[in-house]
Amino acid sequence: MERRRLGRIGHLSSVLIFGGAAIGDVTQDVADASIREALEAGINHFDTAAAYGESEVRLGVWMPRIRGQIFLATKTGDRTATGAYDSIRRSLERLQVEYIDLIQLHAIGDVEDLGRATGSGGALEGALKARDEGLVRAIGITGHGMDAPATHLEALRRFPFDTVLTPFNYRLWIEDAYRHDLEALEDEIRAQDAGLMFIKAVARNLWQPEPKHRYDTWYEPLDQQATIDAAVAFALSRSAVTGLATAGDVRLLPLMIEADRRRAGIAVDAAADELANLLEYEPPFVRVAGREFPDWL
Repeated sequence: MERRRLGRIGHLSSVLIFGGAAIGDVTQDVADASIREALEAGINHFDTAAAYGESEVRLGVWMPRIRGQIFLATKTGDRTATGAYDSIRRSLERLQVEYIDLIQLHAIGDVEDLGRATGSGGALEGALKARDEGLVRAIGITGHGMDAPATHLEALRRFPFDTVLTPFNYRLWIEDAYRHDLEALEDEIRAQDAGLMFIKAVARNLWQPEPKHRYDTWYEPLDQQATIDAAVAFALSRSAVTGLATAGDVRLLPLMIEADRRRAGIAVDAAADELANLLEYEPPFVRVAGREFPDWL
C-alpha cells in the first residue's frame, strides 16, 4: 500500500488509515479479524478515540505485538485542560501503551467550540501537558460539519497543530463554499507542513428511517465496489492529503482495501463522473427530507 509523509511528523503513513470506530461495538474476535486484515493489507496507521466504545480496549490487546510497527492516534472529546489530560491517561491504560503518537482534539467543527478547546484552561493545555510529559508525541484536531475546513483553518492560525482530520468527498467538493474552504485549508497545511487526513470519503447520505440500519456507521455509506473505488480514488487524488480513515463498519474495510488496490487504474475525471451520476448522494451534515438527522450534529 502506498505511504505518504504525515507532514512534519515525518511518519510514512499508509494511505488508508484504520478507522477505530468500526471496532467500538464488536467482539474481540471480530475486531481481531479486522485488525489482522488491515495489517495484512499494509495499513500502518491506526486511529481511534476515547468515545469509540471499546475500540481502544480492542486495539490494546494487539499493542504488545505491533506497537513498534504502527502509528497510533487517539482522540479526546473533553474541552477542559484537566478533562483532556485525564482522558489521555485513560487512553494510555486502555491501549496498553506508554505513549500515543498523536492525540487529537475531537469533533471540533465550529469556531465557538474551537475557542473552548484552545482558550485558557481548554483541552489544548491538557494535551500540551501530556506532550511535555512524553505521553503523546504530536497534537492534532478533528471535526465534522460543513464549517469544518474553515474551522480547522482558523485552528491552524491559533496553534500549530501537527495534523488535521477533516471531512472530504466528491459531494462535499462540489459545494462551492466547502471547496473554497477546503482549498484554503490545504494551502495552510502546505505552508505549515502539517499533516492532512480525510474522513467521510465513502459517506453517501443520512440514513432513511428504518427499523435497523444496514451498517454501524451514523450515516448511510456507499457499499458497492464501483462507487467505493471512485470515492477512494477521488479523495486520494488530493496532493495535500496523507490518507483517509476507513469507514466505521468492519464490513466496509475490505471494500476500501480493494478500492485502493484498483486506484491506479482510475482517472480523477472518471471517478468524478461515476460519483456525479450517483442518486441520493448528499452531504451527511445537511438536513435532508426523509432522512434522520443525528441529535449531536
